[in-house]
Amino acid sequence: MALDALFFGAHPDDVELTSGGLAALLASHGHAVGIADLTRGEAGTRGDASERAAESAAAARVLGAAWRGALGLPDLGIARGDRAQLRAVVACLREHRPRLVVAPHADDAHPDHVEASHLVARACYIAGLAGFEAPGERHRPGRALFALYRSAAPPHLVVDVSAVWERRMEALRMHASQLEPGRGPATYLTAPEFLLEVESRARAFGALIGARFGEGYRMRGPVPVADARALLAGGAR
Repeated sequence: MALDALFFGAHPDDVELTSGGLAALLASHGHAVGIADLTRGEAGTRGDASERAAESAAAARVLGAAWRGALGLPDLGIARGDRAQLRAVVACLREHRPRLVVAPHADDAHPDHVEASHLVARACYIAGLAGFEAPGERHRPGRALFALYRSAAPPHLVVDVSAVWERRMEALRMHASQLEPGRGPATYLTAPEFLLEVESRARAFGALIGARFGEGYRMRGPVPVADARALLAGGAR
């Protein structure tokens, strides 16, 4: 199906952790939003692939996503130079033809997040090349954003997600196998302060633009301004 925006995560809970607010906002405005989980999270410390798939589907419903799927790349094995993996992402882009793509930012401790960032960025360009052999007609998204998580990089833009904050957190809580203590080995996601950390990060991004909660993104190239009147929005606070 054709999508207005397609969000990529290396693992089934990554979009909810980084860019679920933007996904929910776009969906609330009637845009077709999709989520592509590159892996099924099968190598994670907690939760098997089938359990995580059910959680992901529930989270997608909360966010209002029109489509969610897993590309089946190997967990702990995402590789930007793997041609088969590149072909899978290109095929996904050509099938859904999004105007906007959101991917992880490359400044991250998890190697899958780093590789996913480079893989999706490369695929966004290559999907527009007729000579690359992958299913579907060539298509190049108009814009790609890279969602900040545990990165020291300053955002190029911050999206006010205050209006959908509770929905974003409800979607994140759908990933109970990853968050709830007592269901497996302890991880940093099961620590009592983890959700407070998520909220604190969003409050810090929001404070940069005078909002309660925000999500930070970086992008390649300058931000285009086709209508100069857009610069007049907001004003002093």
